[in-house]
Amino acid sequence: MSRAEMDALGWDSCDIIIVTGDAYVDHPSFGMAVIGRVLEAQGFRVGIIAQPQWDSCEPFKVLGRPNLFFGVAAGNMDSMINRYTADRKRRNDDAYTPGNVGDKRPDRAVIVYSQRLREAYRDVPLVIGSIEASLRRIAHYDYWSDKVRRSILLDSRADLLLYGNAERAIVDVAHRLAAGEPVHSIRDLRGTAFVRKRIPDDWEVIDSSSIDVIGPVSAPINPYVDTTSASCATKTADATGVDDGADVQPVTLVGSIGKDRPTVIRIPAYEQVKNDAALYAHASRVLHKETNPHNARPLVQAHGDREVWLNAPPIPLETDELDTVFELPYTRLPHSSYGDARIAAYEMIRHSVNIMRGCFGGCTFCSITEHEGRIIQNRSEDSIIREVERIRDTSTAFTGVISDLGGPTANMWRLACKSREVEAKCRKLSCVYPGICKNLNTDQTPLISLYRRARGVEGVKKVLIASGLRYDLAVETPAYVEELVTHHVGGYLKIAPEHTEDGPLDKMMKPGIGSYERFRAMFEKYSKAAGKEQYLIPYFIAAHPGTSDRDMMNLALWLKRNKFRADQVQTFYPSPMASATAMYYSGKNPLKRVTRGSDTMPTVKKMSQRQLHKAFLRYHDPDNWPTLRQALKKLGRADLIGNGKLHLVPPRQPARRHQAVPAGDRPFATQHNGLPRTPSPRRSRSRNK
Repeated sequence: MSRAEMDALGWDSCDIIIVTGDAYVDHPSFGMAVIGRVLEAQGFRVGIIAQPQWDSCEPFKVLGRPNLFFGVAAGNMDSMINRYTADRKRRNDDAYTPGNVGDKRPDRAVIVYSQRLREAYRDVPLVIGSIEASLRRIAHYDYWSDKVRRSILLDSRADLLLYGNAERAIVDVAHRLAAGEPVHSIRDLRGTAFVRKRIPDDWEVIDSSSIDVIGPVSAPINPYVDTTSASCATKTADATGVDDGADVQPVTLVGSIGKDRPTVIRIPAYEQVKNDAALYAHASRVLHKETNPHNARPLVQAHGDREVWLNAPPIPLETDELDTVFELPYTRLPHSSYGDARIAAYEMIRHSVNIMRGCFGGCTFCSITEHEGRIIQNRSEDSIIREVERIRDTSTAFTGVISDLGGPTANMWRLACKSREVEAKCRKLSCVYPGICKNLNTDQTPLISLYRRARGVEGVKKVLIASGLRYDLAVETPAYVEELVTHHVGGYLKIAPEHTEDGPLDKMMKPGIGSYERFRAMFEKYSKAAGKEQYLIPYFIAAHPGTSDRDMMNLALWLKRNKFRADQVQTFYPSPMASATAMYYSGKNPLKRVTRGSDTMPTVKKMSQRQLHKAFLRYHDPDNWPTLRQALKKLGRADLIGNGKLHLVPPRQPARRHQAVPAGDRPFATQHNGLPRTPSPRRSRSRNK
């Protein structure tokens, strides 16, 4: 991170320099540490420029000119989500900065850092990554400016964009540049995007409207009509399982559809999607259809006279490869230059262990599946235990508590399609919506073995599970729920029903509230059997696309009946490229075939309505009562205004600003805060986030 450190190592220069918006923490939960250590293991000299001042290019010259390329990342979080609330208000803190201070990274950090690097070293190859770049690889709706922006490749002027988990791609790029290959000739790597002037002559171009028609079609039936058949990919089912009469042709790894030449799918141009909501939703739908790395085809999108080209997603790492990544020689500490300054994100995950990557839930508001993919990548049990032992042996702050064994979803470790052949053909967006696919192995007994072995490690007193739990999967293995509740809950367990009403749940691709009730019954049963007083912390999202005022009222009534009082909540946060963001912007539902005549779905955009939906979640707050009284009258439910147990709000304001919590109500903090599921610190692996 400094010239002095380079001198101490005997380096006259760095081969690769990575610029990141986070403080540098050498821990496998921080993306730039992973990328740096992976490249180091390949023999490259890697420099890190962390959180540089961006008002000039001078701070970007501190390590000199790299021999191969600059890598740019916003950090473990999208810089805009990091800096702004769901109401577009500036945050004052930053968990990835020493001292938790804000304003240590710019808005749209990847673009700003890239521009400064072009000023400093115009001819050095520039490679961008992180979740910020990954989710902006095509034209995308930008919530903060309320408009569709073009691909980040054009604004950053980068040579290559790496999306998803990028270990293989970054290693290939480094070796090919080291061998003297020009960066502009690297066009065949999975998980990469770039700009080209024209489509090569040997490629067959398919217009996306020919495989997903924009125009009047017959009304589709249930969008996930068949999740139980022997094959998830039939000739009449499209990417989401919609059976609308369209004949989906089989695809191969390189994208051939039975012709002699490889094929690329052309999605509507930037100039089209920025002015046509239906085309935007259509483009989003097609992109999400082409996410299975075993059958995805390349995509191309015109931006003026240039073409933004997306190669197929990366093939998931095998277990031994993932073990290697996580067992590189991380110090598991922040850089020494930060002294004793506290880095909140590091404190949260310093004694946690990531056991897997990916998520097959397909929640439409979530960023994890767009970034890490839907095929679970698993570490071996031995590798996980070795990391637990390493924490015990090296961390001076270790008190015997492992804070988490998890990942994007705590209980998806080793869960996968029962058939590799079916998995390679499947084009569904979720393995668990509207019900669990019968091709999915849901046996969680391997996790029981892992948990028992981890808590049996000498010196380990407690192993907690802090990652989000997929409760509809958990109940498929009651012994897992018993093991979890008996030994691995620290008083509270977080789960995410998100809502109680079918309308918003269908748009989220989440199970009905009945699945939550089934899990809650098991949780309470096993807690009682263990003699423990433990509580569930349910997360809910306000103002998600497809949510009406009446839906939020019904959710508030459910909270009231169950004596829940949410402490911290926020409204839906549209993150780039998520399906729910396409719903928010376009008013169309990309889970079904988008047509000119498609029904417009309710979206909550006005600040007053967003605040109302948030107020329903905090029905107990006297500050919200005037708003809720007015809304209840408008909904024809003035009968819910009163002082009884069945009433939602009282008829008059209290004499004091805050009144006491009603007896029996259980306050809880929804640490979820309504944010899109960008990977949290414990979820940040190779990334880029």
